[in-house]
Amino acid sequence: MRVDLDRWLPLIKWLLAIPHYIVLLVPVIVSWFAIAITGSYPRPFFDFVVGLQTWSSRVTGYAILMVTDRCPPFSLS
Repeated sequence: MRVDLDRWLPLIKWLLAIPHYIVLLVPVIVSWFAIAITGSYPRPFFDFVVGLQTWSSRVTGYAILMVTDRCPPFSLS
């Protein structure tokens, strides 16, 4: 299966991914502080960060690996 990608889009993909990475970083920092303060990883934070990691993989595939031209949605599913 061959995927045709736009040739000019890699020049701006990293710009389009910046908002995704900012949104991805904030909950991870909040979870880190929750772990540091309580000494355990609250289950809702864990589930949320697992969803963020899935989203992060899609953003990395889009912006860095350039395997698709379809911008990933802002969703955890």
